[in-house]
Amino acid sequence: MRAEPPGPQHEWMDAAAGPVVRPYTLTGGRVRPAVDGFDLVAFVLATTVAEPSGQPGLQPEHRRLVEYARHPVAVADLAADLDLALGVVRVLLGDLLARGLVTVHEPPATAGLPDNDILKAVVSGLRAL
Repeated sequence: MRAEPPGPQHEWMDAAAGPVVRPYTLTGGRVRPAVDGFDLVAFVLATTVAEPSGQPGLQPEHRRLVEYARHPVAVADLAADLDLALGVVRVLLGDLLARGLVTVHEPPATAGLPDNDILKAVVSGLRAL
């Protein structure tokens, strides 16, 4: 009989990929954030009183999000930096926003942008020059 090598041996560990944890386990099965969805380019910033270690019920991923958000960072960048799915990051950010640990600065609405017809007319006018 062969002895197992020392260290934790779990079926949820993969030598090549590292720990394999399903995204829904990080969010408790939730697929939508507690607050409205976050735009990909919305900036997240940790509040000045954000101290996640004193907050009960926060997961390590919550704490890592607060650490990365000490400086303004986009939601998409957070997902890439933490190597988490975007949907998971949005749900976790919703938790942090509800607790007042982060603030989210959404980009301006597209209603303030010029109409496509106006842009096409400008391009046509520039080509005519």
